[in-house]
Amino acid sequence: MTADTIARLKITLDDVEPGVLRRIEVSLSLRLDRLHLAIQAAMGWTNSHLYEIRARNVGWGIPDPDWGDGPLDARKARLTDVLEDTGAKTLHYTYDFGDNWGHTIKVERLIDPVPGIVYPRLIEASGRCPPEDVGGPPGYEEFLAAIMDADHERHAEMIEWTGFNSYDPTDVDIEAIDLELAGLAKRWNRKPRTKTAHRT
Repeated sequence: MTADTIARLKITLDDVEPGVLRRIEVSLSLRLDRLHLAIQAAMGWTNSHLYEIRARNVGWGIPDPDWGDGPLDARKARLTDVLEDTGAKTLHYTYDFGDNWGHTIKVERLIDPVPGIVYPRLIEASGRCPPEDVGGPPGYEEFLAAIMDADHERHAEMIEWTGFNSYDPTDVDIEAIDLELAGLAKRWNRKPRTKTAHRT
């Protein structure tokens, strides 16, 4: 493994049907706070809640001095170090501790970067991300039952709440995901500005 090595990650949203899956490629040297942002962009979440990335029995996220055994600082850990230090090939990512969205992240393979490609990038996407604040997997199941049945007692309420006239849980906006990830790649792969010499 080198600093340029690319990790292909399979990210599965746990406990939802229809399934939600993303495959993305990221730099192995990516910090975990940036991995969080890449997952948010790939899945379609809005980055409105706290998160934790776990490898075995160690967790990283946004540290809270009032939470004694809380997560380590995700800004100070890189994916490569976490994989080497813990020996894990699978990570667990929790987003929104209220709704408790669990994701399983499997490191499928390590590859060399493709010349001319910037990372992170999307490889595959299936299943639509649930609406934010819907109540986790059980709430999403209720939401789907209500919004897909015009005779359901909460059908009108769900349409008003989401603003959707219809909802297809299998419909993925791949173009939007690509744009979000491309925005991150552009920000993270900026060349440092060089100082120009001043003539005297």
